[in-house]
Amino acid sequence: MKISHLDCMKCKGRGFCNLSYCPIHSKADSLYRAKELVRGETFSGSSPAPFVGRFGYPHVNVGILSPPEITESAWLYDAPNFWAKENFQIPQIIGYRSSLINSRFKADIKATNKLIDISREVGMSSKPVDIEFSLERKPSFRLSFEADTAPMGANATLKKAEITSNPKVHVKVEKAVSDTDLKANDALISLYGSGFDENFLSRLLSIGNLGIKHQRKLVPTRWSITATDDAIAKNLMQKIKQNNETEYSAYFGSYLGNYYLVLFFPEMWSFELFETYMPKVSWNVTNRIQYSTDYEPYSGRKKYAENCAGGYYASRLAVLEKLNLLRKQGSCLCLRFITDDYAVPLGVWVVREATRKALEERPIEFSSRELMLKYAESFVMKKFGYDISEILNRSILLKEMKSQTKLANFA
Repeated sequence: MKISHLDCMKCKGRGFCNLSYCPIHSKADSLYRAKELVRGETFSGSSPAPFVGRFGYPHVNVGILSPPEITESAWLYDAPNFWAKENFQIPQIIGYRSSLINSRFKADIKATNKLIDISREVGMSSKPVDIEFSLERKPSFRLSFEADTAPMGANATLKKAEITSNPKVHVKVEKAVSDTDLKANDALISLYGSGFDENFLSRLLSIGNLGIKHQRKLVPTRWSITATDDAIAKNLMQKIKQNNETEYSAYFGSYLGNYYLVLFFPEMWSFELFETYMPKVSWNVTNRIQYSTDYEPYSGRKKYAENCAGGYYASRLAVLEKLNLLRKQGSCLCLRFITDDYAVPLGVWVVREATRKALEERPIEFSSRELMLKYAESFVMKKFGYDISEILNRSILLKEMKSQTKLANFA
């Protein structure tokens, strides 16, 4: 059954969709609690993250996200890696994200002022920062659904802010931020190697904390997420290209209604993603399976992956992490199946974590490409009731493997 955002607004929580949870109720409950805590133009909260908008670029909205109270658990409001690890479900995630108030102000991407400095302190800190907020007017608590952004609570225009706790900044983060001769990509790779996750790193990049001094600027959060995934992946790519080839193997797993079938082939590195939308689910009103796809050869991509967008870079990072862990290289055909369980869009992090979960499962190994592809067709038909032969016939990666001659053939 397809559930659209318009359907949600017509239903208003009366259960027409027959889902086990209600997106309207989950978000409305959180907004109500936040509204009760913010009765005027001032409040105190623990901010886990900044947020930089993209509209009006290079004059953008810069927001400091915070629940409307001082709480030690504020880190949970922006913790996608932890959500996935603990198998948080959509109502829990909506509950946390809907409680965040986006206290925002307008700024040029190159500007510097006190509010930007506070935002940068929040972006650097390993723990949420306690802040007193003074707003132009009381926040307007409204329900809003968008197709491609993670849930977020009320917006409010920020007039003044004061930090009331000491930001906890890791010494390695402090060193990277203070080094104004260190390129942003090099800083991201170094900190990733030290154990900082991509969500934290994208915050650092977004708020202008990294890079050569005169090049530092605010980067819209959506762009910084993909830029971070891309930078880390390209570094891993160079590493895995030195490894021996992997075996024929298939991994399958899911998270929040996003299913991944990941196929590895004993070839040089290449990657292709098919994002498939099952019939009669969100974003696909037809009776046929719909899909978008992007591909890259051994030499890499020359242009942005416009078809799959941020999901391409998020799933590619997870695949490269797995190959690096295995100390192998290979060609990867990644098939994403989006079902009606994923009724509310939560952000590109879901793609990354769902791919990781699939790759944590025990693989099935095959003796040949033909056997693995036959298995893939049979498995998808049994699991989802759909024939993926059209997708496999469309695959650039598979066509390249059939046509290219390997050095071993001349031995």
